Amino acid sequence: MYISQQIAANAVNQVLSGRNLTLALPAALAVFPNATPQQRGAAQDLSYGTLRFYGEIDAYLSQLLEKPLTDDRIHTLLLVAVYQLLHDKADAFTVVNQAVYAVSELKRPAPKSWAKGLVNAILRNFLRQKEALAKTIPASEVATYSYPQWWINKLKAQYPDHWQSMLETGNQHPPMTLRVNTQKISIADYMQLLARQDIEATHVGGQAVTLTRPQPVEKIPGFTDGIVSVQDYGAQLAAYLLDLTPDSKTPNLSVPALKVLDACCAPGGKTGHILEMANVALTSLDSDEARLQRVQSNLDRLALSANLVVGDASSASWWDGQSFDRILADVPCTASGIVRRHVDIKWLRREADIASFAAQQAKILPSLWQMLAKGGKLLYVTCSIFNEENQAQVDKFLQNNADATQLPFELPVNHTEASITQLNGQLIPSNAHDGFYYALLQKN
Repeated sequence: MYISQQIAANAVNQVLSGRNLTLALPAALAVFPNATPQQRGAAQDLSYGTLRFYGEIDAYLSQLLEKPLTDDRIHTLLLVAVYQLLHDKADAFTVVNQAVYAVSELKRPAPKSWAKGLVNAILRNFLRQKEALAKTIPASEVATYSYPQWWINKLKAQYPDHWQSMLETGNQHPPMTLRVNTQKISIADYMQLLARQDIEATHVGGQAVTLTRPQPVEKIPGFTDGIVSVQDYGAQLAAYLLDLTPDSKTPNLSVPALKVLDACCAPGGKTGHILEMANVALTSLDSDEARLQRVQSNLDRLALSANLVVGDASSASWWDGQSFDRILADVPCTASGIVRRHVDIKWLRREADIASFAAQQAKILPSLWQMLAKGGKLLYVTCSIFNEENQAQVDKFLQNNADATQLPFELPVNHTEASITQLNGQLIPSNAHDGFYYALLQKN
């Protein structure tokens, strides 16, 4: 266990220093190249768990420390251990003993001789005083909800009836939802395929099937063959709302009916879904060539093809001047609606970042709008729950563009299990889906 604790503490320390967890965790794992798969998996769980409940854990630890620790490595080891004692099923005394040993194994520079005694004393004091310490937690919203105070305040103001549930949902483990390619297999047949392999699942609506217990992708039936993809149910709504039905009542099914642009397309989940749903001429745009390689890899698995273009969505320098009938504008954002999948976001984001992303979005929207054909539709999408990036952004765009109309939309029918709460295009995060925002705009 101590190796997993050391890896997790290293990763958490990097995140609290400003590094993204997707970079921090591999770097921390690289320090222990001989770690077993079980140790690596446990380290990942400890990293995510500690960051998910960092506000609560830090509140407990702050009460136990007489003064701040000068060694960040010891501090984060204590954070990981307190997380285990609060939320993990591991034996408490094993957690304490392994954490003490983990401290003794720290290198370059080696911790002072008092470090082992301090860690042992802090953790054992926690076990003895846990109930008394817990009584102070409700006094702090940061400790209660494990979010920065500015985040909590913003949701209170923008979602007076939903803010608590949104915070609590963001601290849950995310569901693993699959998108079934119904061009290759029916939902009923795929559900039977899962059942034959003793994988429990629920058809939540549309092409979305949620697994009761997450599985490694290589063990998901049909994944390598392109029969299914991993995609949140909320994200799957994009291809539906884009309205890929041709305007002509007698389309030639052998010829792509619509010319479609998927802007900011990486990693390609929505690109694949669009192509599974309709015969369209699809251009997929992203500013990063490396990310486009991942899009191509996903398309290869699905045996689908699109025109992949490296370009900046806020500029027309890449555009050939030919208008698109549909544009999916999945713009960069704070990703606040998918925080349960990216737990580091809560502690890396600053309130000022919202304005920065909003400024970037305000450049992308008019740039893409000029590429949309008259009568065409643009679907503006974020995975944010902050209004400044969502309806407020769209309202400003509508004020400046008289040829734009925001269309009402209805979510797909057949939500067999999922309960979707939508407020002005904002999907309130739930057990069934993440927090996406959608606005469908038509050019007059």
